[in-house]
Amino acid sequence: MGTQIDLEDLANEMINEGKKTAFYVRVSSEGQNVDRQIVPNSISFIDVCSGSTAFKTRKQASKLLKRIDAGEFNQIQVHSIDRLGRNTIDIMQTIEMLTNKGVNVISAKEGLQTIVDGKINPVAKLMIGILGTLAEFELNRIKERTQEGREKAKKRNAFKGRSEGSKETDDVFFSKKKVQDIQKHLKNGESLLRTSKLAGASLNLVRKVRDKTQNKAV
Repeated sequence: MGTQIDLEDLANEMINEGKKTAFYVRVSSEGQNVDRQIVPNSISFIDVCSGSTAFKTRKQASKLLKRIDAGEFNQIQVHSIDRLGRNTIDIMQTIEMLTNKGVNVISAKEGLQTIVDGKINPVAKLMIGILGTLAEFELNRIKERTQEGREKAKKRNAFKGRSEGSKETDDVFFSKKKVQDIQKHLKNGESLLRTSKLAGASLNLVRKVRDKTQNKAV
């Protein structure tokens, strides 16, 4: 996509041009080395979070966006564009949002700048278009997987358990081992509470077995 950028050299160059630059970093754990992602004495926003967290919901990213809206920064530098979102869709939306705000996004790894001489970089524009296509593909795949999951769940439910609103027959109820254990203890003269403890069953189930047994005997 481009030659890798030396962030320190570029930062010094941009300072001379009067650019208000912030560095954005995302790491997955405390203590992770961020030296290669920032320039010494620079203004940096460092999020320690999972890469699956959307950019806007990250604590430091949110602070950065507020300060951009306040006019404090017109340029963001990152080590790689994958720091700007949790997936292709999120990355594309973040770059598009920042570019629309007039913020130049610089990615060292990809050698990319989104705004050059006050105009959107054609290469960046092409990249955003490609990301948009990938994002659409990714979104369609998510929808497909979701639908497939629902269909599989429906099939599993068709062969598992009784449907909602249906009633369990007495024959099925009394064929259960726990129910038979409860009947045995009750028949031996145990109290409801004692039977509940011996059978490892709830008091409500013990009462239900007692009542059903009595009704069956009538």
